[in-house]
Amino acid sequence: KYGYLWVQCEKCYELNYQKVFSSQLHICEHCGHYLKMSSSDRIELSIDPGTWDPMDEDMISMDPIKFHSDGNLYRDQIDSFQRKTGLTEAVQTGIGQLNGIPVAIGVMDFHFMGGSMGTVVGEKITRLLECATTRSLPVIVVCASGGARMQEGSLSLMQMAKVSSALYNYQYNNIINQIKSDSMYQSLPLLQPVE
Repeated sequence: KYGYLWVQCEKCYELNYQKVFSSQLHICEHCGHYLKMSSSDRIELSIDPGTWDPMDEDMISMDPIKFHSDGNLYRDQIDSFQRKTGLTEAVQTGIGQLNGIPVAIGVMDFHFMGGSMGTVVGEKITRLLECATTRSLPVIVVCASGGARMQEGSLSLMQMAKVSSALYNYQYNNIINQIKSDSMYQSLPLLQPVE
């Protein structure tokens, strides 16, 4: 009944008051464990207030291979995650300002199907990179992903090549966050060699 007021720590199972928890950047006040942060919280934390201009919010997955598992349709899974998170997909992209400097931002959300990369996630990130290139903006992409989305088969695997191509001319550093899959770790965050 009052779940929106409290957040339970995944490590020590103690309850944290939501308002205090948010002000402490999602760190458990009892044990110091870092808990998952939603893409909306991360955007709010990262950019200047009132500067967020989202892109491609109307893009949604259309079940390209008619996937179903144990009688559950992929479309129904997407609908369920949309209701639960309030997001249309596992990434939010847009333009904001960081200390008054315009910047293109993409933030993946692990709460939406484990932040998995399907066709829409790949397309949204690619469009963000193309927009940033056209407007000569710096780019921040926060990767919080469980890898390729199996419900979209090989189409989801092709997204990495598309994103890699759009990233080709960028010099960048990586923000690696909540990586749950070796496949994702070996792809998007590590395209830039560490020097």
